[in-house]
Amino acid sequence: MTMNLTELKGALEAIIYAADGPATLEQIAKAVGEEKAVVSAALDEMIAACATEDRGMEIRAVAGGYKFYTKPQHHEVVRRFIKGLRPPLRLTMPALETLAVIAYRGPATGPEIQEIRGVNVSGVIKTLLEKRLIVTAGRKAVMGRPIMYRTSKEFLMRFGLSDLGELPSLKEFEQLARAALAADEGIAPNESDLMEAMNGADDFPGETASVNEIVAVSEASTETETAKQEPPATTEAAQAAAERSEQARAESAS
Repeated sequence: MTMNLTELKGALEAIIYAADGPATLEQIAKAVGEEKAVVSAALDEMIAACATEDRGMEIRAVAGGYKFYTKPQHHEVVRRFIKGLRPPLRLTMPALETLAVIAYRGPATGPEIQEIRGVNVSGVIKTLLEKRLIVTAGRKAVMGRPIMYRTSKEFLMRFGLSDLGELPSLKEFEQLARAALAADEGIAPNESDLMEAMNGADDFPGETASVNEIVAVSEASTETETAKQEPPATTEAAQAAAERSEQARAESAS
C-alpha cells in the first residue's frame, strides 16, 4: 500500500484517534503498509504541526506508543466538562503514598511496601489494582514467593509518561498526582477507600506523611540493608590491631 504524505498523515491521525490505548509504531506501520521509518517521519511532522498550530489537541509519545492529548491551556475547560460527565478518579493519601513507593522502588512486594510504610497495605494495593494503576509482576524468589507489583500502562498514560525513566522529582510527582488523580481540592478519600484504610491496621496514624517522606524512608531502608550485608571485621583482625597498638605504646615508653 502506497500513500502520498497527506493521505498517510490522515490515516495516522485516524488510527491514533481510534486506538483504545497508545498505538505503537509497529502497529501503525503494519496497518498502513508502510516502512516504520516513513511512518515515524510523518508522525514527527504531525507532532510538530500540532505543537505550533492553534489546535486543542496534541500527539504525545507515551507508554511505548502514540496518543492524542488535550493541550495544557485547555485543561481547565476540559476538566469542567469531564466533571459534569462522571465523578473523578480519587485516591486516598495512603494510596498515593503506596503508589509512589511502587513507582520509584518497584517492582516491590506487599511485605516490602508494608515495611517501608509501617502500616498494613493490603487494602490499598487492592484499590490500586482495581483502578488499574498497578499490575502484578511475578513472584520474588525468596521464602514464601510473595507477589511483586509494578506500575501499569494506565499509570503511564494518566501521567503522560513514555516510561518510568521520565518520572519527575518526588515533589513534582505529588503535584501531578493531585492534578491527575484527584478532585480540584486535592486528594479526597471516598468512602470505600476510607473503610479499607481504617480496617487495614490503622492506615491513618495521626498526620499522614508526604510522598517525599515515604520514599525517603524507602531509600534509608535500602541503605540499612546494604550496611547489614557488609561483613564485620573478623576477630583475628581486631586482635592483631590491638597487639600492634600495644607494641607501639611499649616502644614509645622505652
